Amino acid sequence: MKRHAATAAVRNRCFVDTNVLVYAHDRSTADKHRRARALVEELWESGMGVLSTQVLQELCVSLQRKSAHPPTTPELRSLIEDYSAWEVVTTSPAAIVQALEIQERYKTSFWDALILQAAESAGAGTLYSEDLAHNQIYGSVRVVNPFQEEAL
Repeated sequence: MKRHAATAAVRNRCFVDTNVLVYAHDRSTADKHRRARALVEELWESGMGVLSTQVLQELCVSLQRKSAHPPTTPELRSLIEDYSAWEVVTTSPAAIVQALEIQERYKTSFWDALILQAAESAGAGTLYSEDLAHNQIYGSVRVVNPFQEEAL
């Protein structure tokens, strides 16, 4: 019985792609900001949020380059420290090889394959992203675009 409960908890983990986090922290994105912020807050409360070192790196670069009001270095440092409380998947050489296999199998970009690899390795059943096809299933991971009306 305990094994079943643990398995269900693993499947409830949700991997969050960079774009969702960018929208959650960039207020200039209006409706996407509101939706992303609510999703991230829900994942904070449930403890089911997962991300990767790749996502954290991309978050820093995206907020610095694309945000209407880029955060300062201390603000970014604090943000990354906060997200380190989540489960963070690190990119190893083995993960890169697995991502290459995912890229070939599903014909995705390498960077998307690395996100899929990280989500799958964490046991996340859901990947929140707007970069991959909504409701597409890759192995054990289902993509949900939180900005589509039906995703609400």
